[in-house]
Amino acid sequence: MHQASLTRIHLNPAHPAVRRDLADYPHLHKTLMNLAPDGLDTHPRRQAGLLFRLETDHPTPLLFVQTRHTPRIQRLPPGYGTSNTRDLAAMFTHLRPGRPVRYRIIASPTARIGNNPPPRHPDPRPGHRPSTLRRGDITPLHGPDAQAWWQRRASQAGLTLTLTTHQPRPYRRPRDAPPGPHHHLVQFDGTAHITDPDALATALADGIGRGRAYGAGLLSLAPT
Repeated sequence: MHQASLTRIHLNPAHPAVRRDLADYPHLHKTLMNLAPDGLDTHPRRQAGLLFRLETDHPTPLLFVQTRHTPRIQRLPPGYGTSNTRDLAAMFTHLRPGRPVRYRIIASPTARIGNNPPPRHPDPRPGHRPSTLRRGDITPLHGPDAQAWWQRRASQAGLTLTLTTHQPRPYRRPRDAPPGPHHHLVQFDGTAHITDPDALATALADGIGRGRAYGAGLLSLAPT
């Protein structure tokens, strides 16, 4: 049986720690790991089941944080934001084949060169020049390639998509930051039918795709 809690945090954009974290996903990851229990093993994020999604198209930024255990909200900086946490046990028990749902996920669609067909659609960002890729390299997917990636991953996760929209989302990192992880992020929204409740429960609990420590992979469902 899967277990998880979902915490919604209305961030305080005037707080210095919030401004820092909004500009730096790796630092935001460090802040949120304070919510996890002590004494975790060599893969603490995975053991804590910590996933997050930042949504900035609201009057104040919203942060959704999923954890396997009740998060220790008191470990956030005072004044960081207001939060509410709910147990997701009821959601897991109501996953049924054929049930229609609405979904949202910010994911990091990628392909490994040599293991998949090469991406057909280039990076649409103005002035971006494609880099030379070698076998085994991981490259981000854009446009219809990204949507096809999500179609495959959703199917593996026990969903049959009936409607999908997608839009790029920024990966937040200071320009003067030292070299570190960078993830191409795309938000997918739409409707689907549940086909495999067990696979879907695993995907909901564990996340989907790369970049799960840095704002990608958290799948959210709602009834239609």
